[in-house]
Amino acid sequence: MIDIFSTPALVTIILGGVALLIPIIDALNKERGSKNKVYSAIAFGALTLALVIVIFRIFTGENLPALSLTNNGVIADDSFGAFFSIAFLIVSIMVTVSSWSYMKNKSNHAAYYSLILLSSIGMILIGYSTDFVMLLVAWELMSIPTYALAAFNKKDPISNEASIKYFLFGALSSAIIILAMGIVYGLTGTTNIYDSIVAMSQLNTDLIPFALLAVGLFIAGFGFKMGLVPFHMWLPDTYSGAPTTVATLLAAGTKKAGFAAAIRVIVIGLIALNVHWTFTLAIIAIFTMTLGNLGALTQKSIPRILAYSSIAQAGYILIGLAVAPYSNYGLDASLLQIMNHAVMKSAAFIAAAGVIITIAGYTLEKYKGLGFRMPITALVLTISLLALAGVPPLNGFWGKYLIFGAAIDSGQLVWWGPYLAIAGVLNSALSLGYYAWIIRKMYMEEGENRVRQKEPKSIVAVLLFALGFMIIFGIWYGPLLDLASMAVPNDLTHLISAK
Repeated sequence: MIDIFSTPALVTIILGGVALLIPIIDALNKERGSKNKVYSAIAFGALTLALVIVIFRIFTGENLPALSLTNNGVIADDSFGAFFSIAFLIVSIMVTVSSWSYMKNKSNHAAYYSLILLSSIGMILIGYSTDFVMLLVAWELMSIPTYALAAFNKKDPISNEASIKYFLFGALSSAIIILAMGIVYGLTGTTNIYDSIVAMSQLNTDLIPFALLAVGLFIAGFGFKMGLVPFHMWLPDTYSGAPTTVATLLAAGTKKAGFAAAIRVIVIGLIALNVHWTFTLAIIAIFTMTLGNLGALTQKSIPRILAYSSIAQAGYILIGLAVAPYSNYGLDASLLQIMNHAVMKSAAFIAAAGVIITIAGYTLEKYKGLGFRMPITALVLTISLLALAGVPPLNGFWGKYLIFGAAIDSGQLVWWGPYLAIAGVLNSALSLGYYAWIIRKMYMEEGENRVRQKEPKSIVAVLLFALGFMIIFGIWYGPLLDLASMAVPNDLTHLISAK
């Protein structure tokens, strides 16, 4: 039974109620679809209230567990879910506010903001889910609205193609996840995630291959959303073809929901079966980092560069998951990077959205002289790119530093840990190639002119927030790391056996 006064229930009620209210208001409005700022403000208010509730719960919850093990209900009001909810809500707020400007000359505003709210509910519930049925419902609630959002520029054939590709791969990933859940249920007789995992750890030897097959299917299913190689094929076309604010939601929001599901199911499941199987995640991490960065080096469109960069960033985060059984702070580091990446990547995509609506700048050539024409946008884009590269003293540095440190620390137990760290460092250096390329275009090459452009106010507001976040939590990263540490147990192997 779900406690309606629990954090996930309250947040769902608030966001769901407002998601239904906005279309009703629009239907009663004589000038339907013409209240962009009104609907955006309503959505912003709901998301902000939800964020306040989650933060309040974290700092007032005396017995708030970390990554909860429970068979009481389908959701758990724990610190793990709260951590991801904060990341999801921050991203949704940034997308909503920046849409004040981005959606100004577009139609169907009510549907747009309602879909963002519905997708946000799905992301949040994924973080709190402790049952496979609930996880599947939340997964679809997150995904289905984004299929429509990706095709929001319905008169643009590129957007339509991107949406169709996203839908087809999304449907395939959902089917794979359902198949994996079916195998687990057949082996264990329960849909509770942790009861299933504990039961799988006690399976007869003859049934272990079927359990590993289920885990492999989960890796593939969640890997599509996370953008892991080789499940990344849809991502560059979708991110570049969808409206840029929607690409922000996909890159900084739904991708992280995939990691939330992966940690709850895959990482714990691999530990329960045989910790040495996490080597599979290490191999995927190396290929994801490398192919993502190499792909970005060949692109000439900013959205596509950022898309391939997102693939590479998923690889860095996956390192922490791979070494989680062998390092006390592997998951802490990954969660810290997830929070940082949510803001860094949002800032980069939203800056690109500002350039698109101001000077129709999709290609690198349009970014020549941007530092003079759109100085605030160029500055924040520069800082976000440097943060993504892991340049100190920005927030992205600490996430990578701790992830690579955890990989080196794991070398006491597994031979491949230090090599994983080396691969991460080399790929970070490689990423500086295309990040520096963009920065050089903005400040060191002459554009068409040096006429100062009027930068969209709502986008500037979001970018300034992101700038403060990247600098403050780069200098003072302790609070975010403490928040991440609260969300994961200290000893995952002990957690399984204790259950």
